[in-house]
Amino acid sequence: MLRTTGILVLTLALAAPARAGLEAGYAAYERGDHATALRELRPFAEQGDARAQRALGAMYANGQSVPNDDVEAVKWYRAAAEQGDAKAQFSLGVMYDNGRGVAEDDVEAIRWYRLAADQGDAAGQTILGVMYAVGRGVPEDDVEAVKWYRRAAKQGYVVAQSNLGHMYYKGEGVPEDLVQAFAWWNLAAAQGKKDAAKSKEIVRKQMTAEQIAEAQGLSRQWVEDNPMLLRR
Repeated sequence: MLRTTGILVLTLALAAPARAGLEAGYAAYERGDHATALRELRPFAEQGDARAQRALGAMYANGQSVPNDDVEAVKWYRAAAEQGDAKAQFSLGVMYDNGRGVAEDDVEAIRWYRLAADQGDAAGQTILGVMYAVGRGVPEDDVEAVKWYRRAAKQGYVVAQSNLGHMYYKGEGVPEDLVQAFAWWNLAAAQGKKDAAKSKEIVRKQMTAEQIAEAQGLSRQWVEDNPMLLRR
């Protein structure tokens, strides 16, 4: 028993500095100190840590403290994505979408976007909505586009909120509804989305005072019910 306890204590003691190095690497990456992040995170990425692998992928994709190398970026994104890391799945989808480090492939892009979206990744949900809206890699389907935009919009993802406003304004995938369009653009504009602010002013001219008041009331009630709507 004493021997087992001693081994456990030793293991924990050894793990603590390693974990500290990992967190130091993440912190360095977040503050833009990519040289430190690269030094700290590479060993963990090579040992299979998905977040470290994703960070290395981003550094190679963006040429941060390493030469820009899309093939290497794809390697690291894929390593993390195959472990189920949603952000890496989204990033790998982007690489396939744009033909960076791999041959352009809309079907593969959709596959990785969907995996990210199914895990609740708002960026993945939004781009999946875009792919359905324009019919890239999937049959064009405005109803499906609206579904994915709405999921991301409810997380406060500003691009999805703006896109959902456009779907209501044009009546694509949902019945045309100026009140709903204004309400969603109102939220996106509050988060600094300039094109949403412009769209809101355009639709305002097509609405009655009562409709504008209703839309503003909807925005207010939605935020009271779900503060995440103005999260990002």
